[in-house]
Amino acid sequence: MSLKVKCSLLLCLSILIVIIAGCTKEKTPVEKMYDVLEKVVSAEKIFEEQQNPLVTLEKREKEIYDQIIKLGMKEYDQIVKLSDEAVLLADERKELMEKETSSIKESQKEFIKARDIKDKFEDPALTKLANELYEIMMERYKAHDALYLEYNEALKDDKELYGMFKNKNLPLEDLEAQVTKLNETYKRVYTANEKFNMLTDQYNNKKLSFYKQAGLKSGK
Repeated sequence: MSLKVKCSLLLCLSILIVIIAGCTKEKTPVEKMYDVLEKVVSAEKIFEEQQNPLVTLEKREKEIYDQIIKLGMKEYDQIVKLSDEAVLLADERKELMEKETSSIKESQKEFIKARDIKDKFEDPALTKLANELYEIMMERYKAHDALYLEYNEALKDDKELYGMFKNKNLPLEDLEAQVTKLNETYKRVYTANEKFNMLTDQYNNKKLSFYKQAGLKSGK
């Protein structure tokens, strides 16, 4: 092999090494954080898809409850039919809530990766925003855990109530006690949901601030 050919081969090899090195260059903390935050968006798509169907089922169940309350015991067969339908709706709501929660858990699995990135920015303002973002989001996950527990408790109370409606000999005070219990449970669901929504808004606002400070564009 001539010296000229060898030199050409070495030159090509050097260029190839430079290209490979460029391709394998480690991402900056900003790029890593961006990847994490956008993966969180993707992970929560299933969560978002459950919202409208869940609200629709809740409205339908409320309509059934109102119908049952207006019916007298002479229309017992209709009460049984409506109660059975309401129980099926509660089961459907349970399925949607499980899908929602699974999506949130997947989101948390992705977001936790930000823990090792949030303190590695050269810009102190970015570090501050990243830490605030992390704290808000972790609180949001805790809020959803609480919402999940309360919502499942409400579903259990719902089904118990509809079972009571089918009991012809049920004392009125027992039914009233269950309705009171259910109302209290849904107050807690509402409070938990309000906290979750508030933290979601705070997270989204903080994320936009982070992106603006970092010169990034949101994928959402």
